[in-house]
Amino acid sequence: MDFGEFEFYKRKIIIRIKNRICENSDELISSKLFLCILKKCIQDLQVRDSDLLAIFKTKKIDDADIKKLVQTFLYLTKMKRDLVPNVVKGAETFLKDRMLFNDFVEYLYNYWRSFDRFIICSSEEADVEPRPYRIFNETIEQLTHLVRATYRDIEENITGAHPNIYRQVRAGAEVASIATAQEINFPSEVYNKLNVIPMIRQVLLYPPLILNPSMNKRTGVFERVYKNPLDGLNIKKKEWVCYPAKVGELLILIYFHNIFVELGYSLANLFQLADEADLQRKPDAVYCFGVPESTVKGLGKYQTVFFDDEENGMLSAVVPRGEEFGYFGYLKKMVLTLHNIVMMKKGQMPFHGALVDVTLKTKRRATVLLIGDSGAGKSETLEAFREIGDEVIKDINIIADDMGSIRMNKKKEAVGIGTEIGAFLRLDDLKPGYAFGQIDRAIIMSANKVNARIIMPITAYERVIKEHKIDFILYANNYEQTDSDHPLIERITDAQKALDVFKEGTVMSKGTTTATGLVHSYFANIFGPPQYRELHDKIARKFFKIFFDKRIFVGQMRTRLGILGYEQKGPEDAARALLEIINSGTAC
Repeated sequence: MDFGEFEFYKRKIIIRIKNRICENSDELISSKLFLCILKKCIQDLQVRDSDLLAIFKTKKIDDADIKKLVQTFLYLTKMKRDLVPNVVKGAETFLKDRMLFNDFVEYLYNYWRSFDRFIICSSEEADVEPRPYRIFNETIEQLTHLVRATYRDIEENITGAHPNIYRQVRAGAEVASIATAQEINFPSEVYNKLNVIPMIRQVLLYPPLILNPSMNKRTGVFERVYKNPLDGLNIKKKEWVCYPAKVGELLILIYFHNIFVELGYSLANLFQLADEADLQRKPDAVYCFGVPESTVKGLGKYQTVFFDDEENGMLSAVVPRGEEFGYFGYLKKMVLTLHNIVMMKKGQMPFHGALVDVTLKTKRRATVLLIGDSGAGKSETLEAFREIGDEVIKDINIIADDMGSIRMNKKKEAVGIGTEIGAFLRLDDLKPGYAFGQIDRAIIMSANKVNARIIMPITAYERVIKEHKIDFILYANNYEQTDSDHPLIERITDAQKALDVFKEGTVMSKGTTTATGLVHSYFANIFGPPQYRELHDKIARKFFKIFFDKRIFVGQMRTRLGILGYEQKGPEDAARALLEIINSGTAC
């Protein structure tokens, strides 16, 4: 019995299985995947002219030498090294230097674990979804235990000693999913080609996941084009997987190519996975992340494009598979752009900001919307709330960490809902040690680079889509220092002035994109509103009038996150000032 099909994409391995995988050491070592890893490992050592290759007789290692090495491994799982040459002719060559051969085995084991490893389980059985734990146990759990046990048996039989310390590292796959065929009721033939792509129904993660994607920041804009980019897309079924995401109240089908597999599965920490009932309705949008460059050639100035299919009431978007697009921000922000466009078409006002419900120990309560561009201090202020929570806060519930929308409820009140169950945060702007406190469920990206990020779940989907009456709407000002004329929390009493401040969208760039210095973006939200500016202007004027008519506290919060030395102190001071205002009850 072998593994299923597998593909390598640089330092990533994707294994596709339908039924079972290797169940014992013999099957593991005899598998095509083991042989492939062994050959790649030896090639890597040859490039470095490593002394570990001295286990072979010659530097000209051929298939016969590798076959003999595999046979040696097979018997080392069952017997001591001194006995192996009796059954494998030539094995004594490998075993003559016990420590050198043990070092080679150690290197091979670590070489395998240096890859990001993914298992996709597919099955034609109708009852695959009711028993995901059994399937996961038979695949990812079994592989982990098998690889680890095989490695330990071989090393013990080489050294003749049992270890005193056992480290339960993730020796199998790091991510597994159950993905099955799913017929989506698309409104047009152009979308039906996507139905061949397996759809993720369950995901198993082994956090913390430490990933190193090809890019650590985003550039350019998401451009509206007037031809459906899916027209020219040819789909190869085995190269794609779909993550059906519930983005707020919307259903967006996110298709990602194998080359971006680590980014695609990271969506599980950010968006709720759609269930079977959700998939019975028409999706609001589809997004193909990792298309050939030829698909977008000639469509627009940028390669990150979307199409408003007004005839079919759908949005479609694509981004090419070049390494320059290997950043999670391209995945997350295009999805949110599609969300925002749909919301505007429904007459709602999208926001780029954090929405949080705070209850103080004094029983005072408020729902705060903090609007601002990337790096303005939204998420950092929320973390500051948590930091000082024991002092004054009874409960704090995050409704939206990055994006959401405002609408009117039946009582004609301005209410907000969110989009995501997780957060995509800059590590540099979090409290020292905070990320480590959450590491047991985190995905960390580009940890050794500028704009290192952590993705982690932070709230329940039911809370995300529940309507919350808004009490405060604040612009996150990260660039101005405070003084007597510029307080931490400043209320704006004129509706037009407030509209101008939010519309100008000024922010000190924090390196989350290629922009630097003081920049401006329309309503601090380049994800939909600028592409539909006329529509958004109309919606914004309507809602700002409502904000002031309803005496909602509208103003700005000076987080000072963009000022050197205030990366942590700034948001904390601003959070304390806001809590004082809430506690005083003077907001209205």
